[in-house]
Amino acid sequence: MTDETAAAVAIATYEELMDLEKDFEDVETEIIRQQVALTKSLYEKREKLVTKIPNFWALVFEQAPPDLDQYIQPSDSAVLLSSLTSLSVSHFEIENGGKGDPRSVAIKMEFSENEWFEDKVLEKKFWYRVSKDGDGGLVSEPVPIKWRSAEKDLTQGMLDLVIKVWEQDKKQANGDSTKLKKEKDYTPDEKALKEKIEATGLGSVSFFGWFGYRGLNVSAEESRLAIEEEQKKRAERAADDAPELKEVDEEEEEEDDEEEDPLALEIFPDGEEVALEISDDLWPNAIKYFSQAQEIDVSDLDFEDEDEDEEMGEDDDQKPQTNGALPPSKKRKA
Repeated sequence: MTDETAAAVAIATYEELMDLEKDFEDVETEIIRQQVALTKSLYEKREKLVTKIPNFWALVFEQAPPDLDQYIQPSDSAVLLSSLTSLSVSHFEIENGGKGDPRSVAIKMEFSENEWFEDKVLEKKFWYRVSKDGDGGLVSEPVPIKWRSAEKDLTQGMLDLVIKVWEQDKKQANGDSTKLKKEKDYTPDEKALKEKIEATGLGSVSFFGWFGYRGLNVSAEESRLAIEEEQKKRAERAADDAPELKEVDEEEEEEDDEEEDPLALEIFPDGEEVALEISDDLWPNAIKYFSQAQEIDVSDLDFEDEDEDEEMGEDDDQKPQTNGALPPSKKRKA
């Protein structure tokens, strides 16, 4: 076997593995579609029950798993614990018989009157899209928040800047996610946003910055064409056991190395991960997290009762003896 033939076989095997991986993804996607249909009535029943429990969702968020909790700052906890009244997740592209992608989700949070913002409902939608270079994932649009004042803005003005940049981008209508703007071409608002991101640091961004997440700029049309092209290639590979060996364009490789960071202007780069943590973990396991919160409350109560019993015991010890004298005082061990 020549080196060229061996290389062709290796590429063919690799492509077969990738096609098989896509087959697994297709099955997993279909499972999500069926699971949504089968659990719909259960979630509706749960929603009716939890409306009778004060602070249900606030307590669920209080017990959020580490992969989600790491993004919640103390100031965010104050809002969620005092004002969050409801959380819901929907697979909006397949509702009412829709034939869209079940991986697309909408996450809606409802709040009571609070001192931070005027909104009673904040809903963020995520669309599952595939870019022309084959990358798949969730994309979104920034959601504005009506802060009561600049001092109450937990994102320190970054979310408002994201909205302004997004509105400008919509007018330009760039339909190719692979064509990224160079930093030297940034608008004044984009430059201001980048400066704020760098000054704040990713670890200090409020959870509410998540509402500003956008992801890759993949349009519905680009995604549709990319999926059709991938399906066409898979069908061709299935019919041909010996695909042609493609030469790599060195100039194209050099251009790829010089590409800009597609998430350079994201105030919340892990927005997709947070959406998945909520939709795939916190939402379906809400009863488990609520139960954990109750267990912690009970253990705290037992601890307080033990302290009270010890204090009462000390009070009894301090009662006068028959001769009217008080017993020696006892010091609790540190």
